[in-house]
Amino acid sequence: MKIRRFYGKDMRDVLKQVKDELGGDAVIMSNKKHADGIEIVAAYDKEPDAQLPRQTKPQVENSVNAQRKTPTLSEIIGDNGPDSLKALLEKQSQSVTTQTEPLVQPERPLVTQPVQQQNSTPQEHSALKEMRQELSSLRNILQFQISGLINQENNRKHPLHGYLVEKLLQMGISNTLAEEVVAYAPESANEREAWLFLLKLLANRLQTKRDDILSQPGVVALMGPTGTGKTTTVAKLAAQAAQKYGAEQVAVVTIDNYRIGAFEQIATYGKIIGCCVKKAQNANELSDLLYQFRNKRLVLIDTAGFGQQDARLIKQLDTIKQNSCVTIRKYLVMQANCQYRVMQQTIKEYRQISLQGCILTKLDECYSLGEAISVAIENKLQICYLTNGQKVPEDMQPADTKFLIMSAAKLYKKFGLLHTETNHITNAAVAV
Repeated sequence: MKIRRFYGKDMRDVLKQVKDELGGDAVIMSNKKHADGIEIVAAYDKEPDAQLPRQTKPQVENSVNAQRKTPTLSEIIGDNGPDSLKALLEKQSQSVTTQTEPLVQPERPLVTQPVQQQNSTPQEHSALKEMRQELSSLRNILQFQISGLINQENNRKHPLHGYLVEKLLQMGISNTLAEEVVAYAPESANEREAWLFLLKLLANRLQTKRDDILSQPGVVALMGPTGTGKTTTVAKLAAQAAQKYGAEQVAVVTIDNYRIGAFEQIATYGKIIGCCVKKAQNANELSDLLYQFRNKRLVLIDTAGFGQQDARLIKQLDTIKQNSCVTIRKYLVMQANCQYRVMQQTIKEYRQISLQGCILTKLDECYSLGEAISVAIENKLQICYLTNGQKVPEDMQPADTKFLIMSAAKLYKKFGLLHTETNHITNAAVAV
């Protein structure tokens, strides 16, 4: 296949050049507007006829320069490229040719006005729009196939690296982070040594703050989407603080005025623990309660859970930010069994306030921990506590990097390998 570049004052002029030189079977690969006209890149399966129509000098020079600068498609993808590329191009050639011919056939005088000032007919506009869509679709497919060829070539040159990346992906680590850490794997190491090296590297990248909330006095607000376990986590922290410093040194304030029974739930925990529990309707009431509890060692604020696109979330964040009587440390509560994209979006929404760290909940419901680890590393978010059950206050512990990475590896060994074997069996059955 030959690829050539054409220049002209307008679309009709360039298309006429393409038809005169390459014929009606040429495929339009791309078009681009310039200040002085239009540029089109066209491709043709066969060599053009020996005798071509005479062109003006500028057109001949442009065509010769384009041939000298632009490589052929065979040079781009290699002589051993997949047959499917040729099939796609042939199919695209048939489709685009039928669309371009009606634009080329009418013989009209050239228009000297700039392209932006031309008034195209609805039929021409529709044909060009459809042409762009088909070219965009072809470009996406070609990029996908070429990237696949590149990945195959990389895996052939570095089989151990490709194997390690696949293992990290099965563990739940994001593709970007997996490629990044595998790049540091030593070439001379065997599979087991390289795997242990990667786990240690992930542990070094993961940031934790052990027992940060209970070790420091002050006011702490737990925030996060609905269903993450904020109220239960507040109760666990309050119970552990009461055991450590005394119930009279702990207070709980809830600003969850939306969920039915929210105050009653935390008030019940407060009675069991023996600490004071209050409810604030707005920012002024919150400020008053925080002043009232100024002598307490630890004041925990239980917030309402909203979806990332809920307008009430912004109102609640403003309530926290409006308080000026005391510094509030904000911690994000996230489910460890949540999807990677959901956790990324959650952090993005809550980053408008300053976050001191996060608490991962529901580790006992996880089949994979790699997603939570990836999100924490990529956002440089420190993990403070881990919860793995509903028991108050037992099912909570300070975060530890080694424990998290080993837990992620064990889950991969238990569920990730099983998932891989199931996929192999399914693929084999389909092949048969």
